[in-house]
Amino acid sequence: MARARLARLGFVIAAAILAANIAVAPSQASGDLTVGGASVPTSCPAPDPATPKRQFRASWIASVANIDWPSRPGLTVEEQKVEYLRLLDDAQSRRLNAVVVQVRPTADAFWPSAYEPWSEWLTGTQGQDPGYDPLAFLVAEAHARNLEFHAWFNPYRVSMQADPSRLSPDHPGRQHPDWLVPYAGKLYYNPGIPEARRFVEDAILDAVQKYDIDGVHFDDYFYPYPSGTLPFDDEATFARYGSGFADKASWRRHNIDLLVSELSQRIKKAKPWVKFGISPFAVWRNVATDPEGSNTRAGVQTYDDLAADTRRWVREEWIDYIVPQVYWNIGFTPADYAILVPWWSEQVEGTNVQLFVGQATYKVGTSTQDPAWSDPREMTRHLAFNRDYPQVRGDIYFSAKDVRADRLDNMSILAADHYSRPALIPVMTQLPDAAPARPALTGARRTPSGVRISWVDTSPRSRRATSFAIYRFDGTERVDRLDPCAFADASRLVTTVRATDSAVQGFLDGTARPGQAYTYAVTALDRGHHESAPSIGRVVQR
Repeated sequence: MARARLARLGFVIAAAILAANIAVAPSQASGDLTVGGASVPTSCPAPDPATPKRQFRASWIASVANIDWPSRPGLTVEEQKVEYLRLLDDAQSRRLNAVVVQVRPTADAFWPSAYEPWSEWLTGTQGQDPGYDPLAFLVAEAHARNLEFHAWFNPYRVSMQADPSRLSPDHPGRQHPDWLVPYAGKLYYNPGIPEARRFVEDAILDAVQKYDIDGVHFDDYFYPYPSGTLPFDDEATFARYGSGFADKASWRRHNIDLLVSELSQRIKKAKPWVKFGISPFAVWRNVATDPEGSNTRAGVQTYDDLAADTRRWVREEWIDYIVPQVYWNIGFTPADYAILVPWWSEQVEGTNVQLFVGQATYKVGTSTQDPAWSDPREMTRHLAFNRDYPQVRGDIYFSAKDVRADRLDNMSILAADHYSRPALIPVMTQLPDAAPARPALTGARRTPSGVRISWVDTSPRSRRATSFAIYRFDGTERVDRLDPCAFADASRLVTTVRATDSAVQGFLDGTARPGQAYTYAVTALDRGHHESAPSIGRVVQR
């Protein structure tokens, strides 16, 4: 019986592949829609900006100090898993397509690292095994929901307190006390020590090599934020390693440039498809400091105060995306959202670096300093503003617990205004891969729970699809006349789903209305989100 079933399945798959190869979809016949979905016929109307085909949508899930997850140290394994799955459910319900999860918050690890101890934010005790591999779980569950997983690492922060004796006995900071610099009540690795920088890179590469992550992510911490006039004690390090630099500030920027450029090269050498992105404080330099800076009056400038030449990282294309934390409202005089977004749009123009905007969801309904954040529509106005700047390819929200809180209904309003449909993640053309073969849609039938569709990935095994996009058209379109313009935005996109190991893939469309005829089509995407031509359509009658 099993052999007979396998034979029947093989026949179905072979027939589907044959049909896919001999039938010509209108998009291929016209030659206007390129493989990968990158272009549409020039005669098509402009896509609806309210339903963009591609847009990066993510939330930050912070683990340091148990900001988001786990909500407190010492939860059971099951409790930790349940909490994380709820955050993923929140992301899906808002039609986000990625999560950025902090897995190395304080020179520790959320995986069995070959370099650093288990994180205290898991169990309450640094070095204590939590009883499972959190990072493996985090990645697998995000991918099961077809969410990109970006692993967030803090490079130089060692501890949220300043006493080295409180680190776990096997902590590298205890073994290399000369690497440590106490500053403003915390401990840091000294970015000026080459061995410390290399160690940080090694610790991060350990996760890159072992886990199927989609991106490596830094936030805004390099050299620490200044604390009044308190100096960061690296004078001896500068004397030893700073030869050839006119001043300490230039040497410090060089140290951070080396971290970014070296890590970029090492990530791409290990796994060329893994993205590298950084989310800095949004002000590179004020115009009063530098005529090429932004028209802002911020108290912190990354170039001068954090030794982070964020603009150079874009121009050198050491990173794949940048997410300036534009954590201010439209009209905020010292640092206006409406000034910083255009400034950053200019910086990425002509580069391969994609621009996402870091959004201050945490301020909505909580900030007493500015009444703008008491307006539930402030955030949705940010995304409406972004539409005038095509360089802005998406947004990341800080942080996940605030997305979930939905204070003043701000995220519900934003989702209704801007996320009414799902979106594919933007393609990064500098990364490898190419669109898979178009899938063969083998079945579509009504069930009491909705419309069940099935299809076959026709790509060779070495280039199998990572995910699929399901499109639905009202009515019984002739399968040879599916309008290629209809694939230009997400207005007909029902969802995306992760590929499984099964020969035949499937999806239940629970949103299909009884009594309504539909035509379905499916496309295949690789891990870089290059999209195939659409399948031949399948009609479901009333």
